[in-house]
Amino acid sequence: MQFINKYRFHALLLMLVLGVSAAIRVHAGEPVTLMHVHGLAYSADGKRLMIPSHHGLAVFENGRWSKAAGPAHDYMGFSATRDTLYSSGHPAPGSGLTNPFGLIKSSDGGSTWQKLGLEGESDFHTLATSYGTNAVYVFNHAPNSRMPRAGIHHTSNDGLKWTRAAARGLGRELNSLAVHPTDASIVAAGTADGLYLSRDSAETFERLAGGQRVLAEAFDLDGQHLWFGTYSGKATLARIALKAGSKPEELPIPALTEDAVAYIAQNPVRRSEIAMATFKRSVFLSKDQGRTWSRLAQNGVTHE
Repeated sequence: MQFINKYRFHALLLMLVLGVSAAIRVHAGEPVTLMHVHGLAYSADGKRLMIPSHHGLAVFENGRWSKAAGPAHDYMGFSATRDTLYSSGHPAPGSGLTNPFGLIKSSDGGSTWQKLGLEGESDFHTLATSYGTNAVYVFNHAPNSRMPRAGIHHTSNDGLKWTRAAARGLGRELNSLAVHPTDASIVAAGTADGLYLSRDSAETFERLAGGQRVLAEAFDLDGQHLWFGTYSGKATLARIALKAGSKPEELPIPALTEDAVAYIAQNPVRRSEIAMATFKRSVFLSKDQGRTWSRLAQNGVTHE
């Protein structure tokens, strides 16, 4: 079974984009610039939409973009639960911290971070959490001190114990993972040939939707639906019920040129509000369950 991280596909989509790396820039009278998008999540109170990048968090709140307080780390695998932010990645230059992070968490919205192990060993680009249980799933490309073999691993105690999942039946080239908000044994995976679902902690998978590359997925916080983004020359966004026999419902999204949905997030307070971010750093917001969208950023340039 061959796996691929979504960031390899990210690189392909960005071939026509200038490959420069810089900080989230904030100057008087200038907008925040999203140089990279490495995740998407709401704060628990639903007031802040957070986007990690190479140099800290960008935040959309009260109709405006800003750079969040806290260290300007290069966050990867960024994912939120009801009370915690989890991430991986690389420390900010000059911080003196060990690179890479392994697994870290924040209980204060990203102002401070706690080490949970595997620092100096692993950088988890593919990381997903269960919103209500704080279970964490990762894909590791190479063995480390707690994961003797590559593959999908999960923990329910902040990395004190990791369990490797067999992932039988999963399609080729893993791009992304998502975990059910209340039942951490239910896991979704996006691959090169479709959307897959596991009900036994990623031991076995069945395909829910096929025929297209699935790059992003997210469970609805009602626990009954799954959102997912696909790409096969054209980007789409769909929603499917988890009950047997359900068919995907494709939703209208703005036209994306050589781009695709990379991340999907639901506001935990106003649940009809859905945000999505693309590989080319555009961000969109819907307040009516994905029927209409407003643009918050285009190609990294944010809009107030």
